[in-house]
Parts: sequence; structure tokens; C-alpha cells
Amino acid sequence: MSRRIKQFIFLGLMALSIFSTAVNAEGIKIKSFELEKVDNDWLLNATFQIELSPGLEDVVQKGVVLYFQTDFELTRSRWYWFDEKPISAQRQARLSYQPLTQQYRIASEGFSFSAKTISEALQAVGSIGGWRVIDNSQLDPSKAYTASLHMALDLSKLPKPFQVNALNSREWNVSSDWFRMPFSTGGSNLIKR
Repeated sequence: MSRRIKQFIFLGLMALSIFSTAVNAEGIKIKSFELEKVDNDWLLNATFQIELSPGLEDVVQKGVVLYFQTDFELTRSRWYWFDEKPISAQRQARLSYQPLTQQYRIASEGFSFSAKTISEALQAVGSIGGWRVIDNSQLDPSKAYTASLHMALDLSKLPKPFQVNALNSREWNVSSDWFRMPFSTGGSNLIKR
């Protein structure tokens, strides 16, 4: 009898580990994050790995447009009050599917791109290059800053019926964790994972 219980517990743990692996495979992860000084501006270059669940991929193929929002913040900690946020920037990328051409369409800030597969489309959504986020005149070289980056599926841009569905399903909550790194005006500001 104890052997049967052990087998049952083992099978339960195997099923749980398979389920948790499947759940952790979906979402957004940051792969690289760089702030590069060009003339008097700081440009952000970043790469995200985006993985959607099969249900979300199906929704895109049926004509629902997904919006991914990237947030950047530069903060300076203060001991006497809340952290100061001298700079905050947002950027949106739009992902849609065109059934006539059987291609995915990505649009972001005047940039437009077509892809044949969902993986190519998600790679394009997750690639950010040359995004002007900081004007050097806004910085004080004698102060220490923290640069933060985050990307998420913007649920507020979904059609209303899908917004209700998104509230009840974890499948729709696709976002990365906030990634923070120390920022200095004179040093290297590159993180790769």
C-alpha cells in the first residue's frame, strides 16, 4: 500500500512540475538592456523574449490587435522623501494579423514591419533600438541614478469583451518584471542575460 501512495505522490509531483514549466515558459523576459550616449542624448537599446500562450496566439490570428507597452524610468533615491523620478518614458508596439496576406504586422512609433510567423513578429516587438529616453541636460553628473525597464501587454487597449475575459484569466497577464540597474553618466550601462 505504501508503494502505491509513493507512486501516486510521484505522479502528482511530475504533473505539477510539467504544469509549472508550461506556465513559466510564457511571458516576457528581458535579455539585454543598454543605455548608450549619442551626442547629447541617451538612447535605449533592449531585447525582450516574448512568449504567448497558444490561446493568445489564436486570438491574434482571429483579428484581435495586441498592444505591448514598454516603460522606462530614471529615478534618484532620496533619504527624506519618495524617490525622485526625473525621467519617465513610454512606448507602444502594436501586433496584428493580416489574413489576406497571412502575415503579422508590427507597428511602433512610425516603424512598420511584416513577419511570416508569430515568433518573428514577437522578436520584432521585443527589439528596441535607438529609443531616445534621456536628454543629458536633465542629469546631474554628481548624483546616482537607477534606470528601470518593463514591458507588458496593455490590457486597456483590448476590445471590451476581451478586457472582461482578461480580468478572469492569468493567460492574459503577460508582462516582464521591472529590471533595474545603476546608471552613471560616465560609465558603462550595459546588462546582458
